[in-house]
Amino acid sequence: MKKHRRWLRIVILSLLSFSVLAPIMLGSLRLKALTSIGKREFIEDLASIKHRADKLRFNAVEQEGAKELKGPKLLVFKEKDFSSVVRHSSDENSDLYHPGNAPNASKLLEASAPFLKSETTHEGKGKHQIQQNIKRGNSRKKEQPNHGGKHDQHLHNQERGSRNQHLQSQSRMLADENIRRARDQLIRAKTYLSFAPPSSNSHLMKELRTRIKEVEQAVGDAFKDSDLPRSASQKMKAMEASLSKASRAYPHCSQMVAKFRAMAYNAEEQIRVQKNQESYLVQLAGRTTPKGLHCLSMRLTAEYFFLQPEERKFPNQQKLNDPDLYHYAIFSDNILACAVVVNSTISSAKEQEKIVFHVVTDSLNLPAISMWFLINPPGRATIHIQSIENFDWLSTKYNSTFKEQKSNDPRYTSILNHLRFYLPDIFPALNKIVFLDHDVVVQRDLSEIWSVDMKGKVNAAVETCLESEASYHAMHMFVNLSDPFLEKRFDANACTWAFGMNLFELQEWRRKNLTGLYRDYVQLGLKRPLWKAGSLPLGWITFYNQTVALEKRWHTLGLGYNAGLSSSDIEHAAVLHYDGVMKPWLEIGIPKYKGYWSKHLQYDQPYMQQCNINE
Repeated sequence: MKKHRRWLRIVILSLLSFSVLAPIMLGSLRLKALTSIGKREFIEDLASIKHRADKLRFNAVEQEGAKELKGPKLLVFKEKDFSSVVRHSSDENSDLYHPGNAPNASKLLEASAPFLKSETTHEGKGKHQIQQNIKRGNSRKKEQPNHGGKHDQHLHNQERGSRNQHLQSQSRMLADENIRRARDQLIRAKTYLSFAPPSSNSHLMKELRTRIKEVEQAVGDAFKDSDLPRSASQKMKAMEASLSKASRAYPHCSQMVAKFRAMAYNAEEQIRVQKNQESYLVQLAGRTTPKGLHCLSMRLTAEYFFLQPEERKFPNQQKLNDPDLYHYAIFSDNILACAVVVNSTISSAKEQEKIVFHVVTDSLNLPAISMWFLINPPGRATIHIQSIENFDWLSTKYNSTFKEQKSNDPRYTSILNHLRFYLPDIFPALNKIVFLDHDVVVQRDLSEIWSVDMKGKVNAAVETCLESEASYHAMHMFVNLSDPFLEKRFDANACTWAFGMNLFELQEWRRKNLTGLYRDYVQLGLKRPLWKAGSLPLGWITFYNQTVALEKRWHTLGLGYNAGLSSSDIEHAAVLHYDGVMKPWLEIGIPKYKGYWSKHLQYDQPYMQQCNINE
């Protein structure tokens, strides 16, 4: 019996030893395969498992007297990094998880046999849980560099894109350089062909002609594809070889120089002729009336004559002679131009009810312009439309003066162009008036200009005497100051100014009889050439020493001839002036400036659509 118990004790101890030593040996093998961080985590895990086993043993001793045996409490790890689980749990269970508190292996031998199976099972689950957490930790460590990798990949893509753009820019520059070289070769080859004597090498001439066709084709392909084809380099090398042969065949430099001079002279002459033709065509286009504008005038005129006499009257006509209101004079035969001036002025005005527009036109366009403003009234402003034929005093006294003026451009001899010098006669009841040319656009409220100090003078205008500005004009450019009569009266260095947006003091004008002075100058100009045609030089000498300078912000010039105006100057200007030939209602108008003008027209209006007038 004693032997039986001894053998049983030996078997139990052997099993216990095996159950303890087997995990230790397995752990040692695993430690060799882990990194330094993995080794430290695995040791902590192993210590915690042993400590849990020790705690289970004490729980088992306490539960021997209980009626029912309860299994050990299982620990469930959250889905976090295993090291973080140990770190966060150490505050509450530092004795359980700290590796320094792990019991010795010999103490586990005192545990009772019934709990070996439970302990082994829990240990296996713990090992499995450890492996799962180690895998999760490693996977998260692999994912972290991936975010950096994505960022690096994004930076790499940006760098690669910038490199590609740089390479594309270099490629375009290289292609442009190749095109310039090809053109230079073509010029040289054609030059050799042009001064080759009749007895020259016919084979070389045929070769040059062939090379010219090849290079011209290559340059044409480059314009289509924005690059030279790969075969172009070979063609250019062949052309260079042919040019080298030609240079050896024609070594007479003096003959080549003479030929080049003749070619340069011919080219300059052609350029001069082309410029003259271009200028003539532009001037011709500026004088013509667009088809749509002519159609609009005809339709509006027809509609006007269908109206009854009482339907042709405009409201608020009692305000026409009120000197306390803001009066604006517009002289034009262009319907759209008048519409833009009126619409732009009221769109930026603070007090529309104080504005009175005085539109003067000829008898041919009076019905059309009247009909336009009857169906498109100017808001709360007042409008009055008159015909030149209504001014009997003008036709009997001054009409002969206009007929005697000689000019190829009818705009300069038009009564509407010179009517501005008769403002005191046209508006005898007014003290002040603002003259607006029909090719202007108003962008700001103009009420402040009425408070400008005139200093006893007649005209207020923006000066154009700074050479640094595109609108620069000098007296000698338009006035013949070499004439003794003008030389005595005018200073060549006097500052010039612009028509287009002017404030006139009519009372002072009448007192100084400047209209009579103007008529004297016109009569004097009919006898000998004293100035260029137009109203501007006549205005300079008529209002000489009678002009007050306005700030530049009031009036910006050049939108009808200068495509290089500053956008800042345009945006801050109170009035934009399309002076020049390229008016915004013409096809030759500068495209980038047309938007400031066209936005004040209603293109969806039925008459506009019927006449195919679009932006």
